[in-house]
Amino acid sequence: MSDATLHATHMDPDDFAVQIADQIESFLVAVTEVAKGDEPDSAVPFLLLEVSQLLLAGGRLGAHEDIVPDERYEPDPGPEADVDELRENLARLLEPIDVYSEVFDPYEPRKAPVPARISDDLADVITDLRHGMVHYRAGRTSEALWWWQFSYFSNWGSTASASLRALQSVVAHVRLNQPLAELDGLDTDQGMGDDTLEFEAGKVMAEEIGGPLGMRPVQ
Repeated sequence: MSDATLHATHMDPDDFAVQIADQIESFLVAVTEVAKGDEPDSAVPFLLLEVSQLLLAGGRLGAHEDIVPDERYEPDPGPEADVDELRENLARLLEPIDVYSEVFDPYEPRKAPVPARISDDLADVITDLRHGMVHYRAGRTSEALWWWQFSYFSNWGSTASASLRALQSVVAHVRLNQPLAELDGLDTDQGMGDDTLEFEAGKVMAEEIGGPLGMRPVQ
């Protein structure tokens, strides 16, 4: 999407708000395109790139001083856009590697990993980002930045970070020719207990994942 479409022409492209909005808009457009499934061979590497770039924007928001909105109460942005179709499309696209294990808070001791889905993560992140984008497009820049910063700390930052780790792991397994262990019915509906977690996911070998998802081992 061009700057002319996203921003008023008088806005400085070097402005912090413009740069953050550009990075977020780029992520929204890119993941929506990936979810269409037109290029499944490049889905995982492309998502790895897009989530990495989004987290740069998140890091900038996280390092920024607290952003205070102009209004005391958040203006009603209207109904949230439905992300169910995007979530389902991503789940189908990523089916061999969608479920992964995650530790919610690395600073909480003795917490067992829990199952999560990349498709759920990305849909949740998009919901948060779209919410702020509604404010931004309506000219409520401070409200948009406040929301993106707040939700980065409270939800989408950790969610995107977890999905990035999963995507990076898949790419690493394939590029380094290290097959994944056999899956054994792992799903997000079941807990994992406190025993040693074995990352399992059906008979998925790196070779089987690498071809359909457009990745090749390092020679």
